[in-house]
Amino acid sequence: MGRNRKRRNRNSGTVSVCLIVLAFLAVMAVQIYRMKQKDEAYAAVEQERMEQLEDETQYAQELDELEAYMNSDDFIEEKANEMGLVHDNQILFKESGE
Repeated sequence: MGRNRKRRNRNSGTVSVCLIVLAFLAVMAVQIYRMKQKDEAYAAVEQERMEQLEDETQYAQELDELEAYMNSDDFIEEKANEMGLVHDNQILFKESGE
């Protein structure tokens, strides 16, 4: 009888340890699954941010080009001509409105 009791105690201890390990593995599997989902979500957000950064970089380049054009003599002359201003050696002809 003593032997059976010892075997039962060993078996119940082994079963208990196995259940604890299985529970731990189940919890870890759930956590890993959640972490993968978060990682995928963060990857999507990162991709979106990279696209926004690319768009903003392109827009900044366009603004730099516009600024360079607006600081050029061509732009100043164009705007002056629109306002009716001319160089000293130019004559401005306007049609008379009817």
